Amino acid sequence: MTQSDGGPHRGRPAPDGDQAYADRVYRSVPGVITGVMLLALAAWLIGDALLNGTGRTPYVSLAALPLFAAPVIAYTLRPVVRATPAGLLVCNPWRTITAPWASVDALRAGYSVELLAGGKKYQVWAVPVSLRQRKRAGRLRAENQGEEHASRVGMIFGRQANPVVVGSPDPTKAWSDQVTAVLQEMAERNAGEPAAAGPVVVRWCWWLIAPTLIGLVALITAIAV
Repeated sequence: MTQSDGGPHRGRPAPDGDQAYADRVYRSVPGVITGVMLLALAAWLIGDALLNGTGRTPYVSLAALPLFAAPVIAYTLRPVVRATPAGLLVCNPWRTITAPWASVDALRAGYSVELLAGGKKYQVWAVPVSLRQRKRAGRLRAENQGEEHASRVGMIFGRQANPVVVGSPDPTKAWSDQVTAVLQEMAERNAGEPAAAGPVVVRWCWWLIAPTLIGLVALITAIAV
């Protein structure tokens, strides 16, 4: 899991010390690594089928490429959350949700992170919930009630603590819970800004949907012919 802050921007200082107008980006690093590995494996298998396959095998493999690659990209490389001065940009596998801060009702982390905005609920794919991290955070807090400084630097009794999110009010929590808390705080802080007004906009990601559908049709045709 990772977070990156934008470069320096003009604006008033935020309570957490960052510039108020610096974008923040959150995505799952394990998800990205998994996606890259799957695409590399697919490229090797399909390349081998094209070079060494016989009969319909090269055509079937080529037709299967977009059907496999597009969903992998959608579920592993594409998901990202970008917090801007105006609101949240949530890129899910097949949809992009643009939610101005004024339209954000709440962000909550249960078994998944959810965005409540404009009277609707959207799952935030880029911030997966780890029950293991939550158990680790609870165990470390129970063992080290008086070791706040140690938990902040990430090592407690020789154990690796959860990743720390910049601006998190409680860096001992699981990464997803920290991100949720930071985004919730940003929503409350920026809801009254002029640039934060407007409705929620949802757009379908056709540049991934179309290749998936085309690949499905091509694969059925290659098998049937």
